[in-house]
Amino acid sequence: MRVLGIESSCDETGIAIYDDALGILSHQLYSQVKLHADYGGVVPELASRDHVRKTLPLIQAALAEAGCGPEQIDGIAYTAGPGLVGALLVGATVGRSLAMAWNKPAVAVHHMEGHLLAPMLEARVPAFPFIALLVSGGHTLLVQVDGIGRYQILGESIDDAAGEAFDKTAKLLGLDYPGGAALARLAEQGTPGRFIFPRPMTDRPGLDFSFSGLKTFAANTIRSEGHDEKTRADIAHAFQCAVVDTLAIKCKRALKQTGLKRLVIAGGVSANRQLREQLQTLMLELKGEVFYPRPEYCTDNGAMIAYAGLQRLKAGQTVGLAIQVQPRWSLESLPPV
Repeated sequence: MRVLGIESSCDETGIAIYDDALGILSHQLYSQVKLHADYGGVVPELASRDHVRKTLPLIQAALAEAGCGPEQIDGIAYTAGPGLVGALLVGATVGRSLAMAWNKPAVAVHHMEGHLLAPMLEARVPAFPFIALLVSGGHTLLVQVDGIGRYQILGESIDDAAGEAFDKTAKLLGLDYPGGAALARLAEQGTPGRFIFPRPMTDRPGLDFSFSGLKTFAANTIRSEGHDEKTRADIAHAFQCAVVDTLAIKCKRALKQTGLKRLVIAGGVSANRQLREQLQTLMLELKGEVFYPRPEYCTDNGAMIAYAGLQRLKAGQTVGLAIQVQPRWSLESLPPV
């Protein structure tokens, strides 16, 4: 089976074609970073308009790269949520309309299921069951995964997600948007131990996350300690260590609570080098395994949507002619495959 995947949940337009026998045949991605940089964050209306401009040309490019036409596509998968409603509607409208025009089945994909299954695009894939840490700009989730569509949320962020906290703290440090990756680079120049930030919600039982207080702690430290380059790097280092330690502590709790030995990390923040290294160390300590996608499949992309959609299309889970999106959509509500 060969599936065209369309991702348009936020500020990246991703198109890919995935074949269950041959793997990824094409992968096209357009980022709107420059468009939103002047505003310091994503402007939903501008994001939607840019998806309108880019989606069809990228589909044409993906078909050309894969060397196939519509007749060789067996189904179309598009992100239907969660995300920005206008951006979601662009991808859903294009995807559902093409499916109707080409007489192909269509499937609406959950964005976070796409991230969760992104490690399946690699040569080394995790077997079920496993624990998934999903860390992106808008979500921080710990999920027990017993199979595709068999998800139990063990913990989630009650305020800012980890990626959101990274970006907001980067802005406080005067770094350009999007700031998460820039903060990580600055942190590499920092002195360990000069500042010690709290590890939020690790002094109590449970698997939920809270990063808004950590962001406030960083803001107060920046305000009181000055803005010279060395101090900014030391603050970035302390902040990153606090986030990474917090995520690792909660992962260890989830693994011990469930008795599982496999951990998946996915989402934009999973590309963070320090997070990967710390979780690798944790899994060696626990005599387990950690899995993650390559960096280009950590951020939003069409390949993960095509893969997730293919699994559901093979199970006969298609959508009708109505174009529907869900800006809020629980992973636990998805049907099993």
